[in-house]
Formats: sequence, structure tokens, C-alpha cells
Amino acid sequence: SGLCERKTHRKDIAMSLEIKKILYATDLSKNSIFAFRYAVDLADKYGAKITILYVLEALSATGVTVLSAYLGPEHLLENVEERRGHIKERIGQRLQAYLEKVPRESPRLDASQVDVVISEGYPAEQILEQADKLECDMIVMGTHGKGFLQQTFLGSVAKRVLRRAHKPITIVPLPSSASASNLDEI
Repeated sequence: SGLCERKTHRKDIAMSLEIKKILYATDLSKNSIFAFRYAVDLADKYGAKITILYVLEALSATGVTVLSAYLGPEHLLENVEERRGHIKERIGQRLQAYLEKVPRESPRLDASQVDVVISEGYPAEQILEQADKLECDMIVMGTHGKGFLQQTFLGSVAKRVLRRAHKPITIVPLPSSASASNLDEI
């Protein structure tokens, strides 16, 4: 009876580790392709889909007031939508470049396995909210810098996500641009 219970327990654990959807959070920095490769490798390993998330940082109340006064309230909304479209286009171009340049022996990714979401707000909160809303099983994101700067960044967005997430997270330290691949970033 004890052996049956252990096998059932292991099966439950294995089922709880099933990864069908990965949220890849990007800031579109130059070296973010490095973290994307981890997301692709994990998606290949688990047969998962990837959702690429970019967060437009929320403007402060002062910023909204100044831009509204300068642009007018109706143009402020148009500007935000224009930025969303531009970012989605950049992500699409980078994804296409990645798909064209990735070596044949590398884990493959089909464009149908990728969704792009652009949200607005505070990055850490949006990453967590979108991961839940989109029913992602895992989060992959990168960090910047070296030494003190890396600790500072990890102390902000990545650390906040790590502290509050209730699902697996892979935080990938991004290499310096000199050691990064020549593939276009995503």
C-alpha cells in the first residue's frame, strides 16, 4: 500500500510540473536574446508555447498631466496606441530574424507557438498579473549589468517578481554585448 501511495504522489508531482505556456518578459534590450533562447529551449523541452510580454511603464500623474497639456488628451491615447503598435512590430521583426538565423541544430520554434502581449503598468506587477491572466506555467526573464548594477536591477523588477510569484521563474543573467551572440535581439 505504501508503494502505491508513493507512486501516486510522484505522478501528482510530475503532473504539477507540466509546462504548457511560458511567459517571456522582455524590455527589448540589446542582449535580451540570451534570455529568449532559454525560453525557446524550455518551450522545446516541454512542448510549450511562449508568450512574449513587453510592459509599457505607466506614466506618473505629473507625466500624464504634462503630456496631456502638450499633446491634448485625445492625442495622448493615440500616442500610447502608436507606441504599442511600434513595439509589437519591433518584436515581430526580431522574432522573424531569430527564426531565420537560429542554427538548424538548435531548438526550433514556430511562429504559431508565440503570442505577443503588450501591457501598461509597473513591470513587476504586470509580469505577475499577465502570467496569471494568460495561465502561464513559468516565467523567463533576464537581468542586466554586472556587479553592483546587476544587484540593483535584481533588486528591482526581477527581485519583485521572484518574491511574489507562485510559479517557477528562470532569471537569466544577460551577458555583456561583447560576449552576446550576433543574432538580433528580441
